[in-house]
Amino acid sequence: MKLAQAFLPIDYQPAVNLLDGRVALVTGAGQGLGKVAALAFAQHGASVILHGRNVPKLEALYDEIVAAGFPQPAILPLDYLNATQAELDAYAQAIQTTFSRLDIMFHGASHFVSCMPLELHNLDMWQQHARIHLAVPAAMTKACMPLLKRAPDASVIYLTETHAVDAKAFWGAFAATKSALASLTAIWADEMEGQTKVRFNLCLPGPVASPMRNKSHPGEVAAQLRPAESLARYFLYLAGADSAFLSGAQLDCREDLPMIP
Repeated sequence: MKLAQAFLPIDYQPAVNLLDGRVALVTGAGQGLGKVAALAFAQHGASVILHGRNVPKLEALYDEIVAAGFPQPAILPLDYLNATQAELDAYAQAIQTTFSRLDIMFHGASHFVSCMPLELHNLDMWQQHARIHLAVPAAMTKACMPLLKRAPDASVIYLTETHAVDAKAFWGAFAATKSALASLTAIWADEMEGQTKVRFNLCLPGPVASPMRNKSHPGEVAAQLRPAESLARYFLYLAGADSAFLSGAQLDCREDLPMIP
């Protein structure tokens, strides 16, 4: 199965109550695109489970969501670099105990060190990127699958990256492991087609102002980039019932962006 290409309807505006009553797990919620997704989901009615390693960042986001009057979130930290399947299973059980449901999984956790030649990559670097971008997200999805299958319309969203679909020198393990998410998304969608209402899609954000972009492109002027918050409606489209027909697709968020390398 090959991922279909999808684009956001040009006039799309998510309803304020789009995610009312739903529970969303957002990994990597402490900053960047994960934080954007967590805030957007909460603003549109979801109870958001905030995942990450940096607890102070998650606590600050928790306070921001509560202060805005959105549904009360929950903080469930977990270190992807060292997580075991038993810990992932326990994580899913904690969601079951606290919320009794899971409707949305947004895989925003990411790992980036710096751009470098492949000749400088050692085994530890490959394993770290593979765990955070591919192996643990796949295993976390597996752990949460019983909850997702019980949801009336569950959505699993993986995040890819520009250099994962257009490989360039020096992007190494980051781009290579991110590129594997296309296969992961397609396989999940193909295996679940006709069996459940769980859908799987890949999101390609494109270049936006974010902590990771600051790290990978330190010479750029962030104010000249599209703000990360502009991606919220793309994330909401994939998360909510407006895209219930869509599974096994890649949503390209770059159609109204200038091409930036």
